[in-house]
Order: sequence, then C-alpha cells, then structure tokens
Amino acid sequence: MSGLKNKLKAATLVEILQIRAMEQPDQIIYNFLVDGETEEISLTYGQLEQQAKAIAAKLQSIISPQDRVLLLFPAGIDYITAFFGCLYAGAIAIPAYPPRPNRSLSRIDNILQNAQTNIALTSSDTLRGLERQLESTPELQSLCWITTDTIDQDAGLNWYKPNLSHDDIAFLQYTSGSTAEPKGVKIAYRNLLHNLEAIHCCFRHSPQSKGVIWLPPYHDMGLIGGVLQPLFGDFPVTLMSPLMFLQNPLRWLKAISRYQATTSGGPNFAYDLCVRKFKAEQLRGLDLSHWQVAFNGAEPINHETLTRFAETFAPYGFDYSAFYPCYGMAEATLIISGGSRNAAVVTKTVQGKALEQNKIAIADANEPHPHTLVSCGKSLRDQKIAIANPESLTSCKPGEVGEIWVSGSSIAQGYWRQPEITEATFNAYLKDTGDGPFLRTGDLGFLDEGEVFFTGRLKDMIVIKGRNHYPQDIEKTVEETTSWIRPSCVASFSINIQGEEKLVVLAEVERRYWSSNRFSSKSSGKSAATLTSRGEPDDGSPVSSEIIQVKELTQLIRREISKNHDLQVHTTLLLKPGSLPKTSSGKIQRHACRTEFLADTLDGLPV
Repeated sequence: MSGLKNKLKAATLVEILQIRAMEQPDQIIYNFLVDGETEEISLTYGQLEQQAKAIAAKLQSIISPQDRVLLLFPAGIDYITAFFGCLYAGAIAIPAYPPRPNRSLSRIDNILQNAQTNIALTSSDTLRGLERQLESTPELQSLCWITTDTIDQDAGLNWYKPNLSHDDIAFLQYTSGSTAEPKGVKIAYRNLLHNLEAIHCCFRHSPQSKGVIWLPPYHDMGLIGGVLQPLFGDFPVTLMSPLMFLQNPLRWLKAISRYQATTSGGPNFAYDLCVRKFKAEQLRGLDLSHWQVAFNGAEPINHETLTRFAETFAPYGFDYSAFYPCYGMAEATLIISGGSRNAAVVTKTVQGKALEQNKIAIADANEPHPHTLVSCGKSLRDQKIAIANPESLTSCKPGEVGEIWVSGSSIAQGYWRQPEITEATFNAYLKDTGDGPFLRTGDLGFLDEGEVFFTGRLKDMIVIKGRNHYPQDIEKTVEETTSWIRPSCVASFSINIQGEEKLVVLAEVERRYWSSNRFSSKSSGKSAATLTSRGEPDDGSPVSSEIIQVKELTQLIRREISKNHDLQVHTTLLLKPGSLPKTSSGKIQRHACRTEFLADTLDGLPV
C-alpha cells in the first residue's frame, strides 16, 4: 500500500519516512542549490533515513526520549537530516540558526535556558565559525556539541525505533519574536500531521507536484511548508538558502522555471523584491507557466504588490490566478486559513478613517484614503475562527475589526515552560457565549462572508489621539516617498513623551545615499546625494536637480505622512543599511526597534 493511505495511517513523521524509504528508497525528495543556481546536492528517501538513523543512534546513546536538542545549521541538507535524526531518536528538535559573525548569541542562550538542554547538533564548519563567540559565552561553551557530518553512517545499525505517540512533542518552534521575546511553541505530532494534511488539501498537492522553497528551515513556513510538506505529500522539492534569494531574488524565479515548480511562495516582501530587482536581460527563457500555487503569507498582503508582480511576469507565463493568499502562525502549527487553488483573489476596499476606529465601511470612488485589503481565504474545514474584542473578550459584531481567535486540531500545546502565558494565550473563552477554548493570535482582522481579512498585529498598533494607525501603512508611505529608502526596511512606532504618544519613524537608506552623506557631513556639511523633483535619485542626466540634504529628506517623509495619515512625526531617523532588527523570516521587529531607539544605540545620519 502506498501514497495517501499509508500517509494517513502513520501516527508520526518517522513512520511516514519509513514507508517512503521502504517503498521508493532511490527517489529524490530534496535537492539543495548550494549557490542558489546550478550547484546541487540531492537526497533520496533512502539516504535521508540512513543518515537520520545514524544521527538518532548517536543521540540515543546520550539522551532520553523527549529530551530537547538544539539544531544550529545554515540552510541545507544537513539541517534536514539533523531534524529527522532528532525525530528518529524520539527527541524534541529545536530549530535555530547560527548568528552572523560578530553578532550576539543572546537569542540562542535564551532558547537554551528556556528549553533546558545541553545538547546541540551542528556541522564542523559551523562549529569552527562559532569558536570565537563561544569563548565569551560559557553557557554555550559547556554544551555537548555533536557534528553530524562526522558521524559514521554505520552507526545507524544501533538505532532502535522510539515508542512515539501522536501526543508526543515533535519540536519546539521558537517564535521569530516580531513583537516580543521568542517563546517555544510545543508542536505535537498530531498537530503537525493535522496541519500537513490541511496544507495538502488546500494546495491540492499530489505526487506530481514540485516545490521550490528559499524560506529558512528554522522558520515555521520554511520547515513545515517547505521541508515537511513535500515528504508528507510525496513530491520533490528544490531548496536554496534565504541568503542566496536575498542576494539575487531572481534566482528564485529562475529555479521555479528550471525545475518546473508547481508550488512556491513566501511573504509579501519577496514578490515586491522581485519586481524591484526585475531585469529583462537576466530572464531570457524564463517560464513560470507551471506555477500553480504562489502562496503569500506571514505578513500583511499588499494588493498593489500582487498586481505589479502579475503584470511584470505575465509575459513569462505567470498567471494571476496562481496567487494563494493565506494566513497562519507558529501557535497554530502553520496554516489557519487559505483559499481554493486557482480561485480569484478576494479583495475589499474600505474607508481609511473607519478602519482607524476598528470599523469596516466600503469606500466609494471619492474616498480620500482607501485601503484595499486582501482576503487570506477561509478557515480550515474542521476549525473555528472568532473575532473578539481584545479588551472585553466578547464577540465582535459584523463590520467590526477585532482580535482573531482560533480553535482546532492544529492548535499547538502551548509554550514550553511558560504556564501563565500559555493559559492566557491558548485557553481563551468568549464572555458573551462561553465558547472556547481559543488561541488568541494577537492579530487583528475581521470575517466577511467567511473570508478572513488580516489587518495587523495588535501589539504593533499605533494609537495617537484616540485613532488607530497600522504601522505597515505608515511604512509603505515612507517607502514610496523616494527610492533612496530601502524597501521593507522601515519601522514606525510610538513613544510616550509627557503622557502623550508620539510617532517615530526609522528608515534605512540606500548604501550610496548613506555613504555620500556620511562623507559630506564629515567634510563640508553638504550632501552629495541628489533627488529629482519626484524624490528619485538623480541619474546624472543633463537635467539638473537640486541637492537634497538629510534635513530635506526627513521633511519630505514628514509631509507625506501628514498628507496620507493626518499624523505629525516626532522623530525621523535615517539609518545605515542593515541597521533595523528583523526576525529570521525578514519581518521588522518593531519592539526591538523601539528599544534600540530609546537606548540611543541606532547609528543615524545627522540632520
């Protein structure tokens, strides 16, 4: 027996991989592009199980079932074999990522303290790169480090199958920390298999599907959607490092074309980046006609981004109907809502002023500040979504924005060793109906004819003079002010000054602008950067444009925010590229930005 029947009878991923390795040991499941383009490393079902057993046997000699094990690898095949090695050992995997050189190890240290583990899997190269940092971090230096690339493959002969149940914890998904310190979400095997089945059904995957994924394997979307879903659905996937994607986003599209991928996607910024970096001369022969599911999630979905991407890549075979907006989070394993494959994208254009008051009102043709919202599809079939007032904990009326609450079999088991936060987040009840328990997502949105509309993070909301402002809307305005501002590199938040909330905007500028202004501020005090009358960088054409200094650029940003949002900016700071703290999935950490701003640790251009 093979395919879907075997997959559904399995209680754990270990059993699924055992079935695959037994029935089709030579079938390639993972193909990793080392350079993001042509250098490949492949892994078959048989090879994956052999390596997983060897790693598991090593772990079983020193740990007990359900002990926690840290995974610290760059994206690649080693990450996958180590993850399955943990599962085969009956251990709880903790996906993490090596810090960049000269960066703090505090996040990893915090994870280790919470998870209470002293075991870490990594590669020889990664461990050598960490040696200098480990010298200054005794807690990490004392870990039992196991380099998986030095384990003898014959060690797997000593492996024994762990006694796992569907209620056991498969891994801890430490949240990316976009609004708070990371917390370890407990994902049980039954949560994982339920959500994998939901994705399989929503995307209509089959053994004929093909995936291309650049998302990081230590993030829920990259791990579950990009690594585990192909194995669950029995179809091959081509992977690449997120660094390769960020260096050249068009590599992603080229890989989709080369491997005739049917499923691929990422956050909204990935599609936007492809449009910004579009160069026709680099895309000769590009064919996106096989792309059936272009999923978009993990952050608010911008309708303009979808439109621009579809228009830009339609000549290369991309079909707008391939877009698949969806919504999910680690606390729900991954997917919460999604549409029907190849169905039309559902949008709703509402009045901006009403949205500030948590109301939904349809915008007419004369609306000065319309907001076009993109639906994230409908709830999973055996799941319930409620929209609740986050203060009164009662059901919102139709047409009101509230907190999204979710109940169903994909909801995780809570946070590791944080009972109070777990109780508050995973055990909510509606006071007016008594319905529950629900997961409180911390996300704002509303339901309209069953469609889920996500509007923003509750904790990121900016409230000034009784009006609500979504930070992503302000940040979008700043990005569109001038192309000197780096895309997806703006943060907005409020600070309290003498009892009143004030708006702060941080924006990374392009490297050329930063360099010219840093040089000029040390010499003549004049900026060498120039803008055209529309705020675009001067291309050196004979038509001269006035020199714009930092003060003028910040004033330009203030005017645009005032015009579009009726807000006064208290502080605007232009920053060096790469300054803003981000999560592993590329989302701005606004709470961390606020902390660094208040601590005066950000390096900004002088006004």
